[in-house]
Amino acid sequence: MTQGIRKLLIANRGEIAVRIIRAAQALGISTVAACSEADIDSQAARMADEVHILGPARADKSYLNVQALLGALKATGADALHPGYGFLSENADFAEAVLAAGVIFVGPSPDTIRRMGDKAEARRTAEEAGVPVVPGSPGELFDVASALEAAQSVGFPLLIKASAGGGGRGIRLAENAQQLSEEFPRSQREAQAAFGNGAVYLERFIGRARHIEVQVLGDGRHAVHLFERECSLQRRRQKIFEEAPSPVLSQPQRETLCASAVRLTESLGYKGAGTLEYLYDEATGEFFFIEMNTRIQVEHPVSELITGIDLVQAMLRIAGGEPLGLKQSDIRLNGAALQMRLNAEDPARDFFPSPGLVEALIWPQGEGVRVDTHLYQGYRVPPYYDSLLAKLIVQGADRAEALARARLALQQTTLSGMASTLALHGELLEQPWLHRADFHTGTLEAWLAERRCAGAA
Repeated sequence: MTQGIRKLLIANRGEIAVRIIRAAQALGISTVAACSEADIDSQAARMADEVHILGPARADKSYLNVQALLGALKATGADALHPGYGFLSENADFAEAVLAAGVIFVGPSPDTIRRMGDKAEARRTAEEAGVPVVPGSPGELFDVASALEAAQSVGFPLLIKASAGGGGRGIRLAENAQQLSEEFPRSQREAQAAFGNGAVYLERFIGRARHIEVQVLGDGRHAVHLFERECSLQRRRQKIFEEAPSPVLSQPQRETLCASAVRLTESLGYKGAGTLEYLYDEATGEFFFIEMNTRIQVEHPVSELITGIDLVQAMLRIAGGEPLGLKQSDIRLNGAALQMRLNAEDPARDFFPSPGLVEALIWPQGEGVRVDTHLYQGYRVPPYYDSLLAKLIVQGADRAEALARARLALQQTTLSGMASTLALHGELLEQPWLHRADFHTGTLEAWLAERRCAGAA
């Protein structure tokens, strides 16, 4: 058991709730699944030592209901809370409320969450730590006139981005001053609706950028990295295929990138697991910090497989008061790993959500294969939440072996009863450009568009 955690409340659902429960139980920590009425029969509820119902299915009545979660802590006597990802995981006010209730929040301090959650402030923090950022406006912008003035130094094309945002919301492209004048208020409205904050900033647009991120761990004094992940294959700025390490970085580039991430992490006095996201301009070899996610990420398993470190257990140990106990020299890069996100979406209907009953379910097995999921045969996937069903993760001695194992793992998988992205990943793995690692953040959407056109013909 960790030094300071006796009973852990998991304020989340789906595969990440299952993942956290497994990590906690491996450390001898009692677990509480805090779930909605729609998730009473979920895998997390079945696995946890205790279940507490938060409220109705709607997320704002359950997983986003701060008072319901604080009530769950009091009712169950849990002395720690893990927020997972999404929902309230990066809500500084929620973290403060948990700490005020005398409960351990498994994650960084509210001040750190707040500081790095404000994208403009995060840029300033990175610059102070000597980490390169994408050229952009010096701070938040609130009107078109100031945006046009800032654009003179940033240059076109540029991106208008929500200061308080994430997940691709509030981002718009402007290729000239007229587009900036038109798109700026639209981005503000979208940012206000999504995050309750209409502030935006400008950032240089890198046409063929790769999205590369660094996994870090810190105990408030010392930090290490677990190398980088390549996350460039995205649809509507949502990742669907990730790998580690990036297939395009040289060893000197990798060392420089990861060292910058550790430098910024230590400058924050960061506690727990976090991810620093960068844009990499393959044409120039430059990389630029864009944001930090102050939580565990969906794609964390690929970092675990190439290092042998359980990130969720490490988060729990650090939150419980233990020192990190790792030096950078202890962490070795072992082979390559890939992750495919299986979503309840119908690619033939523009990825329309397709929850339903899991009629048949067979997961692959074998060397280097891991499946993170909350599904079981007979489970009815509720329609109220994110469409992620499972993450199929494979590891190989090198990237070529990992790709071969990924293809075989997909062939061995059976998931019926609803439309999913399972077959789409099989098609993706046949693309020569994927095997050549010749892609950027716009490649997947271009391929999907070509695929639609070919199907229509």
